[in-house]
Amino acid sequence: MPDVFTKTKRSEVMSRIRSRGNKKTELRLIEIFRAHKITGWRRNDTLYGKPDFVFRAARVTVFVDGCFWHGCPIHGTKPRTNAAFWRRKIARNKERDREVFRFLKKKGWRVVRVWEHGLGRKQEKRLAARLRRMLAT
Repeated sequence: MPDVFTKTKRSEVMSRIRSRGNKKTELRLIEIFRAHKITGWRRNDTLYGKPDFVFRAARVTVFVDGCFWHGCPIHGTKPRTNAAFWRRKIARNKERDREVFRFLKKKGWRVVRVWEHGLGRKQEKRLAARLRRMLAT
């Protein structure tokens, strides 16, 4: 189906959309926290890099990375249309992830990055154990 907007108008419309996190993945991680009695987390913290979850007492941040947006080596896809744009966009996202990691690490925070595909039922226990280890040290 053809777009109802011109390329310029579509670009303008899309540029006005602001990210507020991926609700589906964040809600799934909350389910895991609750199922495994992992407490002490907060969302929407003002910490640099906008972590999805912050455990201030343990100085641990958790980021949930979408496979597409963060270039998952297993599940990341490469769009055929506007390929150069998406290649640069995803490369910049990955570079920003590294910058945020280095900054938070330098400030004494531990950073946990969870891939979107790591939130499945089969990986749940392993993920909960990993989070508990990070929170215990």
